Amino acid sequence: MEDLVLASLDTARQALIKAKTIQETKVIVDMAVAAEVYAKRQELGEEAIRYAQEIKIEALRQLGNMLKESPKATGGQPYHSTPTQKEGVDIIPTYKELGLDYKTSSLAQQVADLSDEEIEKVKEGVTLASIIKENRRAKIKEKARKVNPPEGKYRIILADPPWCYEDKRDGRTTGAEDHYNSMTIEQLCSLPINKITEENAVLFLWVTSPLLEECFKVINAWGFKYKASFVWDKIKHNMGHYNSVRHEFLLICTKGTCLPDNRKLFDSVISIERTEHSTKPEEFRKIIETLYTYGNKIELFARKKTKNWDVWGDDEQILD
Repeated sequence: MEDLVLASLDTARQALIKAKTIQETKVIVDMAVAAEVYAKRQELGEEAIRYAQEIKIEALRQLGNMLKESPKATGGQPYHSTPTQKEGVDIIPTYKELGLDYKTSSLAQQVADLSDEEIEKVKEGVTLASIIKENRRAKIKEKARKVNPPEGKYRIILADPPWCYEDKRDGRTTGAEDHYNSMTIEQLCSLPINKITEENAVLFLWVTSPLLEECFKVINAWGFKYKASFVWDKIKHNMGHYNSVRHEFLLICTKGTCLPDNRKLFDSVISIERTEHSTKPEEFRKIIETLYTYGNKIELFARKKTKNWDVWGDDEQILD
């Protein structure tokens, strides 16, 4: 049985050399993943498992490079080597229509970013997830060194940090880092937020339940003290380890004296159905603007530019 698996993997490797399209390469990725799972379940031995893993990594890397060169990666339509015709115009199928899901495409492009030395580490037994995480953190540090703090001082700060959850992934399941470049508590604490805030300022900090205790290290490092909180009831549920999570916190913290300019009291629990991953409802920004009517405002780790707000952080849409 082991010989049959090894023989099929030899065939897959030869097919990978000849593969010219995303679809062909994706098929080989699936073959290698299936062979790896089968070899583990049938206890076929380390040689078969390791060989399947090698083919999987090679196929993912090739797929990732193809995706990076596709029209979608450069702002065009998703790539297809044989587009269909409709009234003289090429109709190029989407990744979904090609059977390529977000997890696989994201993983493939992350593998394509790895160096030859990092690939060799994976082949030698280091987990793919740990190598990818190390690579991403190195990029975060490098990018952070190139980003200068904004000039001036701010009275109102809104922050949605890219919290690091230390997601335990097998390389094909999703975690926070599949959606954004996360930062550790230490990295967040080291940001010079205290230097860009006025003597009297207010911080609105988004945080989830798992990191509620650790976030206070960041609050204190930035020069603030916790005062109160809003609870965002997302209505839709997310699976957690201890309960079904459907809320997130927006903590209110102050530096010096910074009570609201407007004494209107909003309900502390606000129910708004969640949408895309990590996207926060604009209603909370409107609450902040209602409570604090003057002063410079900045949003840290913003995902879009908003009128009357400066932005700063490690979000690619803002920094690139």
